Amino acid sequence: MDDPQAQQRAAAPGDPTGYPRHWEADILLRDGAAARIRPITPADAERLVEFYAQVSDQSKYFRFFAPYPRLSEKDVQRFTHHDYVNRVGLAVVVRDRFIATVRFDRIDDTGRPSDTGTEAEVAFLVQDAHHGRGVGSVLLEHIAAVAQERGIRRFTAEVLPENRKMAKVFTDAGYTQRRSFADGVLHLEFDLEPTAASLAVMRAREHRAEARSVQRLLAPRSVAVVGVSRTARSAGRALLRDVRAGGFTGPVYAVNSAAPPGTELDGLPVYRSVLEIPDPVDLAILAVPAEVVPTVVAQCGAHGVRGLVVVTAGYAETGPAGRDRQRALVRQARAAGMRVIGPNAFGLINTAPEHPLNASLAPALPRAGRFGIFCQSGAIGVALLEAAHRRGLGVSSFASVGNRADVSGNDLLQYWEEDPATDVVLLYLESFGNPRKFTRIARRLASSKPVVVVKGARHTGSLPPGHAVPPPSTGLHDSTVDALFQQAGVVRVETITELLDTGELLAHQPLPAGDRVAVVGNSDSLGLLTHDACLGAGLRPRTPVDLTTAATGENFRIALETALADRAVDAVIAVAIPPIATSGQDFVGDQELPPTDPELGEALLAAAARARRLGKPLLLTHLALTDLPGRLRTPEHTVPAYPAPERAVRALAHVVRYGQWRRDAEEAEQTARVPELDRIDPPAARRLVEQALGTRTATAASTQPGGARFTLPDPDATALLAHYGIDVHPVLPAPEEEQAVRAAAELGYPVALKATAGHLQHRPDLGSVRLDLTDEDGLRRAHRELDALLGGAARAELVVQRMAARGVDTVIGATVDPAVGAILAFGLAGAPAELFGDVAHRLIPATDVEVASLVREVRAAPLLFGWRGADPVDTGALEELLLRVSQLVDDVSELASIELEPVVVAPHGLAILGARVRIAPLPVRTDLGPRAMSTL
Repeated sequence: MDDPQAQQRAAAPGDPTGYPRHWEADILLRDGAAARIRPITPADAERLVEFYAQVSDQSKYFRFFAPYPRLSEKDVQRFTHHDYVNRVGLAVVVRDRFIATVRFDRIDDTGRPSDTGTEAEVAFLVQDAHHGRGVGSVLLEHIAAVAQERGIRRFTAEVLPENRKMAKVFTDAGYTQRRSFADGVLHLEFDLEPTAASLAVMRAREHRAEARSVQRLLAPRSVAVVGVSRTARSAGRALLRDVRAGGFTGPVYAVNSAAPPGTELDGLPVYRSVLEIPDPVDLAILAVPAEVVPTVVAQCGAHGVRGLVVVTAGYAETGPAGRDRQRALVRQARAAGMRVIGPNAFGLINTAPEHPLNASLAPALPRAGRFGIFCQSGAIGVALLEAAHRRGLGVSSFASVGNRADVSGNDLLQYWEEDPATDVVLLYLESFGNPRKFTRIARRLASSKPVVVVKGARHTGSLPPGHAVPPPSTGLHDSTVDALFQQAGVVRVETITELLDTGELLAHQPLPAGDRVAVVGNSDSLGLLTHDACLGAGLRPRTPVDLTTAATGENFRIALETALADRAVDAVIAVAIPPIATSGQDFVGDQELPPTDPELGEALLAAAARARRLGKPLLLTHLALTDLPGRLRTPEHTVPAYPAPERAVRALAHVVRYGQWRRDAEEAEQTARVPELDRIDPPAARRLVEQALGTRTATAASTQPGGARFTLPDPDATALLAHYGIDVHPVLPAPEEEQAVRAAAELGYPVALKATAGHLQHRPDLGSVRLDLTDEDGLRRAHRELDALLGGAARAELVVQRMAARGVDTVIGATVDPAVGAILAFGLAGAPAELFGDVAHRLIPATDVEVASLVREVRAAPLLFGWRGADPVDTGALEELLLRVSQLVDDVSELASIELEPVVVAPHGLAILGARVRIAPLPVRTDLGPRAMSTL
C-alpha cells in the first residue's frame, strides 16, 4: 500500500469523502480470469441489491445465521456507507457487477463497535456461481492489508460449522490463528501480520492464477481476428491467414465493421462485430486503428472473450497521450475479465500438437521444440524465430508482447514452470516492470529449468518508448541487474547469438559436474585457440589432444570415448576442420566445399550417446564444415556445433556456472540459514525510528522534491545500529583545539583527527585525516594544520576518534530500491575499488551462505585472506556484521539506506569508523502487499 493520505487526495471528484482510491486493484482469480477489487460506495446500492438477489438461500443463511431472503433499505444503507477507517467494505467486480463482497467493523476488547480498537470483525459473501475461483482468498488478502493500514492487528470471524468453504478460506490463508467453538458457532481469531506461511500461500496462489491466465491465452478454443480487410498485405488479413495456416483446430472468425452483409474472405463469413458471432470466442486478435480499439474491447467484453492480442500501435510509444490510452485499454479489458498481450504486439505462438496457434505476424508456425521464448520487441522476435528455424531449434511457445502493458515476462515464467513442453526459457528483456517479482519467480524456475536472458540497454539504461515500468526501474544500475540475475540463477548473455548458443547447449546436453574441459580434435591450431578461450572464460582446460588432420572418424570415436571416460574431465569440446589438400582440392571461387566424412558425424553422435549416459556435455567447434551441424541433429541426440571456438567456449562457460549455481542452490536449501543473532532488539529500533520520523527535520524532508528520505543525526544512527549489535566506534566533535584535546583525553590515545563534512568525508586524498596521534602535542599540531588546510575546523566538521586496530578497510552498504527491494553491498574501501566498481551485491534478507560468497566475490578479496604473506583478517566477524545489517534492513521497513565506511577488519574483530543511516516516513518496500496486477 502507498501513502493513504496522498492517495485519498487523488480521489476522483465524484468519489465520496475520504474514498481510498489506492485500495482499488486489478486481480487474477484462480482460473486466470481478471477482476477488480475496490471499496464499496453509496453509488453501489443497485449493484449490491442485484448481487444479493443472485446469492443462494444457503449462502445467505451462512452469512447471517438465519433466513435472509432480501436486503432492507437499512441494510443497503449500512453495507454501502463506510467511513473507510472503522467500517470498510470491498467488492470484487467483473463487467461492472459485484460477484463477492467483504466487510470489516472495528471492535474493542468486548466486541463492541469502536473507533480505537485494534480488532475487527470480518465477514464475506461470494455468489454461488463464483465459488471455487479463489475469490474469498484474494479478498481476505486485500481486506487484511486495508485493516493493517488502519491500525487493526487482528481479525475475528464467526462461521457456522457447516460453512466449510469459508472456514477453509481462513484456515488455508497461513495466518497465525486461534479457534474456539461455542453455542454452535466456530469462532476464529487470527493476527494480520504476514507470516512465512501466509506469504508462501499467497505466492503459490499467485503462481497458479498467472500460469492459468497465460494458458488460457495460448490454448483458446476459438479465435476472432478483428480488422480483417480485402487488402492481402494488411495486418488483419495476414493474421487471419497465419492463424489458419498454423493449423488452429477450433473455429476462426473474421470481423470487419465496414464489411457489407454476406461478405466472405478466404472462405470465411465476415461479421461486422464480435457481438454478431453466434458462438463463444476465447481469444480476439485486434488489428484496428487505435481510436476504434475501445469500442472493440467493449464488444469483446460483452461477448465474454477471455483474452486479447492487440497488434495495434499508437499507444505509450507515441507519448503521454498514448500512455493514457494504453492505461485505459488495460483498465477496460481487465474490468471485463480479459488479459491483454500488447498493445503494439507481434503476437503469440503455441506449437503444442493439441493446441497449435499462430496468433502472430510470423508467416509460419515454427517447428515444435523445447524452447519457451519471450521478448518485448517485434523485430527481435522475428530475429529469434528466424535464427531458431535456421539452426533447427524447436519452440514450445513464443510471446512478443510489445509495450507489455498487461501480460509480462513474469506471467510467462509462471506458465513455463508448469509447462511440460518447455525445458529451456529464452528471454530478451528491455525493461523490468517488477524486478523484485522477476527475481523471485526466476529463482524458483531456474532450480528446474534454465533461464537465459539478454538484457538490452545494458550500458545506457535507456528505456524503449512505450514500456510500462515504475520510475525507479527506468534507471536500474547494471550491477543491480547482475545481482538480480546472479541470485536468481539466471544465465545472462550479451547477444542474441549467444542466447541461442547457450540455449542449444542447455537443451541438448547434460549439465557438467565441474569446469574441467578436455579438447580433442584434428587441428592443433584450433585446439590451442579453444584452450586459450577456456582459460579466458575461467574454465580449466587440459592440454589439447591433437589427432592431426589425417584423423578418421574412428580416431575421433576412440579419442572422444577416452576423454569422456576420464574422471578428471567434466566436459568435452571436439574441434574439427576439413582434411587439408586431399586430392589436390582447391577451395576457391564459387566451388562448394567437399562433404564432411560421414564417419566423423557418426563418431560424434556415438560419443554424444555415451556423454549423456555419463552426464558430461559434448559440443563441437568446427571450421569450414558447413554440412556437419545438420548431421548432428537427430531425434535421439544433438551435438551443438559452433563455427568459432569462442562461441562454443562462451556457451560452455555459461552452462558450467549455471550447473554450479544449481548445485549450490540445492545445498543451500539444506544448509543455508539466517542465523539467530544476539543483541537484536527490533521493538527498540522501531521506536527510535518512529520518534525520529516525528521530528521537525523529518517533516521538512517530506516536503522536499524527490521524496521524504532524510539522514538520521549521528547519535540516533549510532543508537539504531546498536539495537542490532552493530557498534560504531565513538567520535567526539572537535571544532576547537581545546575540545579536541578534551575529546582525546576522554577516548584515550592514540587517536585520529578527521573531517566529516560531506564534501570531505572519506577523502583522505585531500589531506582531511591525521592518524596515530599519540599525544597532546601531536594532536594540537594536527588540529592547527587541518584548520588552516580545510578552511576552518568548524566548516570541516572535525572529530576525534580512537584509533582502531590495523586491518583492511572495507565498505558495507544497504539500499532499498522501491522497484528491486533491499540490496546488500560489500567492497573494499579506497579509490581503486571505487574506480573499478569492485562491489558485490546480494538481495536482502541474506543467508549465511550468501554473505560468505559476497565477501569472496569482489576482485580484491585476496587482501582479506593473507595476500602476499599478510595476516588473514577476521572474515567471520565481517560476515556476522553483514548478517546484522541485512536483518536490520529487513525488519525495519522505514530504512532507506545504511552506509558503514570504513569498516576496518583486523585479524581479530573489526571496527566501524563511520556510519550514515537514512530513513523515510513511509515504508519504501511493499513486499508483503496483497496480490495485484500492475496498473502502470
